[in-house]
Formats: sequence, structure tokens, C-alpha cells
Amino acid sequence: MRLLLDSHTLIWFFIGDRRFSDKIRVIIEDDSNEKVINTASVWELSIKQSISKLTLSLPIKTFIEQQLSLNDFKLLNITLEHINCTATLPLHHRDPFDKLLIAQAIIENIPIASADSAFDNYSVERIWQ
Repeated sequence: MRLLLDSHTLIWFFIGDRRFSDKIRVIIEDDSNEKVINTASVWELSIKQSISKLTLSLPIKTFIEQQLSLNDFKLLNITLEHINCTATLPLHHRDPFDKLLIAQAIIENIPIASADSAFDNYSVERIWQ
């Protein structure tokens, strides 16, 4: 299974947050699954770190490189096709990072691991519980 991880999914996985879905933890820890992180999510995490909404023990670059290696995460770069798709999405969700995730899920035909039920307003598969 290939799975795109939302930013909060990454954070909750990293810190062991109690809100984290057991179902998603099993999927992430299964080495046969491909876990994908949007590069915009890394950007979002760096913004949160810079405004003190997220505290990491390492610089963001080092932290993400470490997580990519430890958890066998893959980075999904942003393409023009992804960006173009965001322009066609209805405004059910106004967060630009989430709209990009939705566009990537549509273009790449990949489910999203997210607790955000607003994703259900789009033609994407959201996995959480």
C-alpha cells in the first residue's frame, strides 16, 4: 500500500500523540507499505518550528532526513500537475498545504492518512480509523 501522510499525522507519529490512529501506526510500521511525505508538509513543519508551534530536538533538515531513513519515508515533490489540480478544487478546504495534499492524492491516486474529515469533501480516500 502507498500512503500520503498529512502534516499532523507526521507530528503525531513522531511524538507518539494519543490522538494518533492505531490503524495508521500499523500501516506506517509495516515495511511493505510505501509511506510518502509531501515536501510542502516539510515546509509546513519548518514554519511551525520557526514560530514555536513545534519543538524538534534537531534542525528541521536533519530531523526529516533522520525520519526518512529510520521510517523508510519517501518524499513526494510538487509538480506543475499537482499545482494545476489545486486551481480546480472546490473551496471546501482553504488551507493551501491541505489543498496541495488533496491534489497530490488525486493525481497520484494515493490515499491520505489524516484525521481531517474535511478531506472527505473531495474525491480522495482518507484513512484514519
